[in-house]
Amino acid sequence: MPNLRISDAAALLGVSDDTLRRWIDQGRLESVQLENGRMGVDGRALAAFAQRLSDHAEPGVTIAASARNRMRGIVTRIVKDTVMAQVEMQAGPFRVVSLLSRESVDELGLEVGSVAVASIKSTHVVVEIPEA
Repeated sequence: MPNLRISDAAALLGVSDDTLRRWIDQGRLESVQLENGRMGVDGRALAAFAQRLSDHAEPGVTIAASARNRMRGIVTRIVKDTVMAQVEMQAGPFRVVSLLSRESVDELGLEVGSVAVASIKSTHVVVEIPEA
C-alpha cells in the first residue's frame, strides 16, 4: 500500500502541512513511519479520511470560479465489473468520478490510496461569479 509524505498528503487534501499534523496529533488521522524514518500517512487511511471530510464539507461562498483541466488527487473508491470500472478521486475539496475500462484501471495499477491525476476535457465549461 502506498505511504505518502505529510506534505504530499496535505496537498491532496488542500490543507497545509501544519493542519495535517494537527489532525494527526488530535487523533483524527493515523500516521506511519516512512522508510526514511519520517512521519507519513498510509494511502488507504488518507483516502478514507478524505471521504469523511467530503461527506461533511460545505461548498462555501464562491466569489469566482473556473474549471481546471488537471486535478491531482487520491483514489478513494473503485467499483469494477467484468468490463467497466468507476473510479472516484478526492482532489482537494473536489470529488471526481470517472468511468473507464476495467483493463485501464488494472494496467494503471489503480487502487484505493493511489495518487492520480484527473485530466478533464469538455466542450462545455461553466464559469460563474455569484451574487455579492
